[in-house]
Amino acid sequence: MAKRIDVTGLTAYYGTHKAIDDISMHVEPKSVTAFIGPSGCGKSTFLRTLNRMHEVTPGGRVEGRVMLDNEDLYGPGVDPVQVRRTVGMVFQRPNPFPTMSIYENVIAGPRLNGSYKKSELDDIVERNLRGANLWNEVKDRLHKPGAGLSGGQQQRLCIARATAVEPEVLLMDEPCSALDPISTLAIEDLIAQLKSRFTIVIVTHNMQQAARVSERTAFFNLEAVGRPGKLIEIDDTDRIFSNPSEQATEDYISGRFG
Repeated sequence: MAKRIDVTGLTAYYGTHKAIDDISMHVEPKSVTAFIGPSGCGKSTFLRTLNRMHEVTPGGRVEGRVMLDNEDLYGPGVDPVQVRRTVGMVFQRPNPFPTMSIYENVIAGPRLNGSYKKSELDDIVERNLRGANLWNEVKDRLHKPGAGLSGGQQQRLCIARATAVEPEVLLMDEPCSALDPISTLAIEDLIAQLKSRFTIVIVTHNMQQAARVSERTAFFNLEAVGRPGKLIEIDDTDRIFSNPSEQATEDYISGRFG
């Protein structure tokens, strides 16, 4: 069941350095929200606070609140490993487990989380590879290495791996930046299908991609090098790209800076 995200007063640090400052927003369930902004403005850092990946970084810590429906992800007693099962992540570069087959990549998460019969694992593999629009391309080589696929196929395999643990939110950190235009289009088509099942948040440097795939867009910026990134505005994607509220957003979208 896709869930709503509500963020209040979120500030993230690397040691003593404040990376992002006082961010508040909500993300609707079963929708795509895109984060745009210049390099170094904290988009990926903020994304990683949404599934407690930020604190894995040495010196990484967070102040503020991230609510998934009615659960505070940073509340006392909350298991960060469970958070990362509920809020899955797809990274910038495809990262299938190199020593594992396509089949083993997909079932890696479910195997850690429970005990399944062979027939159940087969079903998980087929269902999630179909969901990633990859089944027809790999069904005859499921036991070949996942690392032997093309870059675009590897990224769709990573999406299948992420969805196999049945998360409620899917975070994507520039999932197409290492891909060619045809593979990028395949991932964008996949995102359009996946939003019927998941709440999706995507970081992208490609503003055309943000306009194509998202219902809402958030623009991040930083006042100066070394200063923390801030959320400048978040609104319906059509409005952000046609009539933004802030001059800085308009300047970035029109190419006057960034």
